[in-house]
Amino acid sequence: MDERRIIHEITPLMGKDVLYIADRKKKEFTYPIHNHEVCELNFVEHAAGVRRIVGDSREVIGDYDLVLITSPDLEHVWEQHECVSDNIREITVQFDFSFDADTIFGRTPFLTMSRMMNEARRGLAFPLEAIMKVYRMLDTLSSVKEGFYAVTQFLTVLYELSKCDGARPLATSSFAKIAEEDDSRRVLKVKNFISKNFRDELRLNQLADIAGMSPSAFSRFFKLHTGRNLTDYIIDTRLGSASRMLVDTSQSVSEICFKCGFNNLSNFNRIFKKKKGCSPTEFRENFRKTRVVI
Repeated sequence: MDERRIIHEITPLMGKDVLYIADRKKKEFTYPIHNHEVCELNFVEHAAGVRRIVGDSREVIGDYDLVLITSPDLEHVWEQHECVSDNIREITVQFDFSFDADTIFGRTPFLTMSRMMNEARRGLAFPLEAIMKVYRMLDTLSSVKEGFYAVTQFLTVLYELSKCDGARPLATSSFAKIAEEDDSRRVLKVKNFISKNFRDELRLNQLADIAGMSPSAFSRFFKLHTGRNLTDYIIDTRLGSASRMLVDTSQSVSEICFKCGFNNLSNFNRIFKKKKGCSPTEFRENFRKTRVVI
């Protein structure tokens, strides 16, 4: 059996199908953690207390939750956790069409959608304001009889979401194995260096030199462009890699700790629990429930 025991879901989409829409009422979440080849927009309401896991992100959701996932390798699951609602509604839309530059979706009217699809490789959670903006279209999507109109209505949902503010990426880039991007060449150069060398000791002076700036100026510049201070960014990169190793390998927590740039096991455990809400061992166990490969 695959060491990770992650279900690789076989999508109902077949041949020339474009959309699969599942609109259902339920009392609990039972499907285990999984990934799949096609893109997915998942909407959940009346399920406060459910725990959503996307890659190395673990969050307890409120009454409304909307997440877009466009990576075939990103594991995700909605777990019952503390939810006591018996009136849960879940609308799952799986879709299979390319947003590559050489398709119509690479043209100017669709550029915001293309950027959103790229960002959603890490999973993208939308704020309540955005959810309410597309709620009516999602609510009626499964009742649209003609395929063409269902597709155009769904594309409108994606377009409206692509214009909203406040969407948050969920998994870290290092866990999702996504190359970093940035509008600043200096910041991107430093990010790429960190991505390749996070296992080693990294010093502010060293990174500032790569950017061609003084340490104090670079610290301010980095936070301005990323919204995070440099230390937190390095820690998150290391934790993302550690989380991926916990899922993908059978190496001990101690081995993973030192291979990901942490030089103290107790410090690693403390930081991991603070950032992820659980210990490294508990994180690993969340990906190791009884599963059947489908």
